[in-house]
Amino acid sequence: MTRSDPARPDKHHIREECGVFGVFSAERKDLATPVYYGLFALQHRGQESAGIVVNDDGVFSACRDTGLVNEVFSPAALADLGKGNIAVGHVRYATTGSDSKRNLQPLLINHHKGRLALAHNGNLTNAWDIRNALEEEGSIFHTTTDSEIIAYAVVRARLKSSSIEEAVVSSMDMLEGAYSLVISSPTKLIAVRDPHGFRPLCMGAMKDGSVVFASESCALDAVGASFVRDIEPGEVVTADKNGIRSDRSHCRLVPKRLCVFEYIYFSRPDSVIDGASVCLARQRAGEFLAKTHPVDADAVLGVPDSGLDAAVGYARASGIPYAIGFTKNKYIGRTFIAPTQDERDSALNVKLNPVRAVVEGKRIVLIDDSIVRGTTCRHIISLLRGAGAAEIHMRVSSPPFVAPCYYGTDIDSAENLIANHHSVEEIARIIGVDTLGYLPTEYALRLTGCDTGFCTACFGGKYPTPIPTVGRKDRFENKIHS
Repeated sequence: MTRSDPARPDKHHIREECGVFGVFSAERKDLATPVYYGLFALQHRGQESAGIVVNDDGVFSACRDTGLVNEVFSPAALADLGKGNIAVGHVRYATTGSDSKRNLQPLLINHHKGRLALAHNGNLTNAWDIRNALEEEGSIFHTTTDSEIIAYAVVRARLKSSSIEEAVVSSMDMLEGAYSLVISSPTKLIAVRDPHGFRPLCMGAMKDGSVVFASESCALDAVGASFVRDIEPGEVVTADKNGIRSDRSHCRLVPKRLCVFEYIYFSRPDSVIDGASVCLARQRAGEFLAKTHPVDADAVLGVPDSGLDAAVGYARASGIPYAIGFTKNKYIGRTFIAPTQDERDSALNVKLNPVRAVVEGKRIVLIDDSIVRGTTCRHIISLLRGAGAAEIHMRVSSPPFVAPCYYGTDIDSAENLIANHHSVEEIARIIGVDTLGYLPTEYALRLTGCDTGFCTACFGGKYPTPIPTVGRKDRFENKIHS
């Protein structure tokens, strides 16, 4: 699977989830600009919409729209957000709810005790049940996202709590599934990570003492912030004028289950997630592939971008030379994505082109991060055949997908996953390669070099939480339309 950044992936790709960013400053200042750059660094986590909310002593100013970060925020729009002490940002890919404008984040909520801005990365597994219960009590929902359910849970708890952070901690008892959050109240910035730690979240510090929370450490680098630490699974961290404090009452109640695809595909290679380098984890995956699926070949190629580091690892472990076998056109925007498969294939021809001098007459090891339906990799392989590759041996730096994900990764329904209907040998014939090898699950668990505690449910592992009673991405759409 090739990452299509900056364009949005089509339905044959795994899609990223979302990215969140927040900053607290003791002094009133321009915070929209650092959030803007932080969201740029997180653009790979969501390309459907972007938003920033600036909080100036309880007065919230928002700019949110569909599109990429540079499309949503003009210099004038950033200036209009003004100065403040707190700012929250979000880039979105819709894992629950449509990508319509009513679902833009950060969400803004008015309630009896103040105002709230919330940005969410992840997916609740009990969203359907919670929303039905809240609606039966009279709650009225304006979006089709599970993020609004989290906001309602926090607001409901706030009416009975002495502080917003106490309300957040209390609301966690209701929530199941994946949620990394940044929340702004009128005076506080709060970062939350679910007890399983499905999605990453880290904290940094800027030179002026401002506190930063972000989905990945690469976003801290983008704004000149130093990495302080990862937010622990189950932890709630609050930043305000009195400093930083933490509530760990929900920590270590359940096993850690970070999504393994944060290392295989989602996160940027320059990020460090829960103490482990993403780049080195991908290289280690390539080394494991060379050990478990060796082959005689002339060159190792990676599919840009997330297959490149694994290809380096495979080449190093196998002794087969690493080669840059594709040229990627970096100037194709999201509007280039076409609606039909033929048009998508044409777009891919323009976006990704093999280097004939590297490929022609060679036995190629092709490294990619995953195979979903097989459509995209089949086309990439046909490009290599057209460039004269003598043999193509595909190696995949993840195990086969056999089950859907309910935690914020848009893995297709089980019936549409190619590995559920065909053997490895059959898939090899379908996509047009000489041999095919996947990373064994036991090696996927060792990508960080230590016992990280991964969720591998999509590879046939056990789901860490009860699965949803209704799990469709569009499950709340009919509620809005009825």
